[in-house]
Amino acid sequence: MGLQVVAGALLQCSFGAAPSSLNVLPANLTNAGGPPAANIMDYAPMVNIMPFGMCNSIANPTVAAATAAALGVLTPMPCIPNTVAPWAPGSPTVMIANLPALNDGSTCMCAWAGVIKINMAGQATVQIA
Repeated sequence: MGLQVVAGALLQCSFGAAPSSLNVLPANLTNAGGPPAANIMDYAPMVNIMPFGMCNSIANPTVAAATAAALGVLTPMPCIPNTVAPWAPGSPTVMIANLPALNDGSTCMCAWAGVIKINMAGQATVQIA
């Protein structure tokens, strides 16, 4: 069993230089351990998923341009998350607003090739399957 992910959960991108936090709007009217609970659709960049400091992915056009300008030396640039698909897989048995709840074993993909994972669910009392 995993933990229900809530607002304030700590996230990490495989190409990000720093952790970030998950922002969950209270639109689902569901709390878990206090903060608003997340579902798999809480993946919007700059709304739910905040920047991860500097991006190191050469697939990111700004990093590629800066690296080319530096004659091939990898040059990180500020992260702007570009998530285009929901978290996967989510919880198969728990629904929030008629969508699978987000558990701490789920991941989200960034279009710049990063894999975003959940380092800390934001609460430690509500477990979901």
